[in-house]
Amino acid sequence: MITALLRPIALASLLATLPASAQDAPTVAAPAVPAADGGMPPPPQWDPPPLEPFVATYQAFYKGREAGDATLRVTHEQGSRWQVDMAVRGRRGFAGILGLNLEQSTVFDNQETVYVPLSQSTVKKALFLGKKVTGTYNWQEHVAQWQGDLKKDRRRPIALQRGDQSALLLNLSLMRDARPGQPLRYRFVDVGRVRQYEYQAADATEIVQAGDLSYDALRVYRTNGGNDETILWIANGVPTPVRILQREDGEDAIDLRLIEYQGA
Repeated sequence: MITALLRPIALASLLATLPASAQDAPTVAAPAVPAADGGMPPPPQWDPPPLEPFVATYQAFYKGREAGDATLRVTHEQGSRWQVDMAVRGRRGFAGILGLNLEQSTVFDNQETVYVPLSQSTVKKALFLGKKVTGTYNWQEHVAQWQGDLKKDRRRPIALQRGDQSALLLNLSLMRDARPGQPLRYRFVDVGRVRQYEYQAADATEIVQAGDLSYDALRVYRTNGGNDETILWIANGVPTPVRILQREDGEDAIDLRLIEYQGA
């Protein structure tokens, strides 16, 4: 489970990204209403959430079984500098026995139309296992580089491009950029890897169950992941995805479902 969660959750970033006016408890948007003439309904009104501090808690499932919980946190440091963190804790089944834990963090600069990563860290903890990786995005030299417990070829410098995203920032960017029916494309640069990620937002919202609440949410899914699917659902007025799902070969793998959120 921990290895799988290292993939960007679109968090997944894990985990993943990311935000609206923070509230003390989730709100439920009104369901979509069919068009009066029986034709296709118009695209729903969509208001992307502003970047604001919050803390969100998720139930974590692995292959359909409850495995633990996850916390996603966005904090404002000073000026245009922010930080996003995700912690995943294995509490049940095999993950609980091994005490599997994953922590990810990205410090970034909010430049309004783009979130610019500045530093990144990943820590894995388990029985007989401990790994840590840190990375720096040097925008003066336009180079990113990682150090720590990873292969030699993943410690090589990577040339940066404007708009590059870490795993957790990708989640935040999807929250900000998604619009009904629109495609999205990002360059992922994290833990010594570079990949292109393409997403598509559904044409209309759908009802999604998360915990004890139902949300009228927009489904955003990756279109170039092959047998590995990443799907998240976002709802108007909610600063964090209400559900994040990773599927492998058509089967549910990692499934994070929102329990609660509040302003940080």
